[in-house]
Amino acid sequence: MDTNSGLTRRDALKAAGAAGIAVGMAEAGARAGDASAAVPPLPHAAPKDIGIDARRLQVAYDLLERWTTGPDAPIPGGAILVGRAGTIVPPRFFGRQGPEPDAPPIRPDAMFLLASITKPITYMGGMILVERGLLNLNDRVTRYIPEFAAHRKEEVLVHHLFTHTSGLPDMLSNNMQLRREHAPLSRFLDGAIRDTAPLFRPGTRLSYQSMGTAVVAEIIQRLSGLPIAAFLRREIFEPLAMTSTALGSRGFPRERLVRVQVPDEQAGTDFSWNSEYWQTLGVPWGGLFSTPEDFAIICQLMLAGGRYGGVRLLSPATVTLMTTNRLEDLPDLPEPVRRTQPWGLGWRLNHLAMPESWGDLLGRHVFGHTGATGTLVWIDPRIQAFCILLTSAPYARAPWRLVHLSNAVAAAFV
Repeated sequence: MDTNSGLTRRDALKAAGAAGIAVGMAEAGARAGDASAAVPPLPHAAPKDIGIDARRLQVAYDLLERWTTGPDAPIPGGAILVGRAGTIVPPRFFGRQGPEPDAPPIRPDAMFLLASITKPITYMGGMILVERGLLNLNDRVTRYIPEFAAHRKEEVLVHHLFTHTSGLPDMLSNNMQLRREHAPLSRFLDGAIRDTAPLFRPGTRLSYQSMGTAVVAEIIQRLSGLPIAAFLRREIFEPLAMTSTALGSRGFPRERLVRVQVPDEQAGTDFSWNSEYWQTLGVPWGGLFSTPEDFAIICQLMLAGGRYGGVRLLSPATVTLMTTNRLEDLPDLPEPVRRTQPWGLGWRLNHLAMPESWGDLLGRHVFGHTGATGTLVWIDPRIQAFCILLTSAPYARAPWRLVHLSNAVAAAFV
């Protein structure tokens, strides 16, 4: 670099990022322009035609039907979609569009708030930048965000943010106050960068952290020059013709949005999961809206090594890194944690014999994610299958329900 030019490292990074993104955007625009031809919807199939026992799958349908029926139903509404080998069984919808007693039946075009299932999509955006030579996972975060060094965070690597080993807290200490104030996304991201203090030395413990995802979103924004919602739309959703998926609900009719039961601390507020403020905010750690059939495209993309239809979104090498245990790469992490609580890059792998397991019939190789709004997605590359379970009852109130559904679905694959 010419030190006399006045060009700082940050300026150089931004300039390189803009150049790389310009190329990527042109490619994405070309892909999106003919998406109708290059990216057909996933074809439907009868369960028996793709190696699924219809009677066993009906067990899962019956369970969700029972839990969403009647005035005292514990779950207002939900959907189940299963797929295998590039095809899907048509999604089944249950219950109502919201928790209100007079809420209408759930719509066939209902869009669910996926909560933390957003995270692997944000990390996918980061991996796109890795593939373009704009981001290195083993760099210190401060190379991209110098002010991240506040509160002794200089040692945190980008890789730590992807694997929940950074030491950052899950949420900001003033998270609820920011929501009460209807703060813009920029204030949450700035808090994750400047105000967070590490809970432990990076790479020595595993602790789930939404704020690590927030920092990755800011890295993406700085390298691309785009808001994170716009970046994900142009780089992922448009090329894959995912017309009913977005980070934040802006641009979609609110009547399509499934309203969820809210935790006690959100009840009666104007910042709950169902508020217009939160729905449109589009937080990169939990603000994604999608339909079962749209998100099935992401599942199939991952099963196919990063390709869907005529679109190559990720390389097979990237998919492998995202969906295999990267905790093995961290020598200071305790061996029992690396072995029994595996994480990929953004995607979690099933934690067998633990309370957070997705099911008793799923191996540790199965990857996916859960969401606090009552959502679960898992993908099994060995049998080329996936399961999408979307409900509108908070996961924390009865996590066993999603496990029961997951077990019933897993038992149906033959």
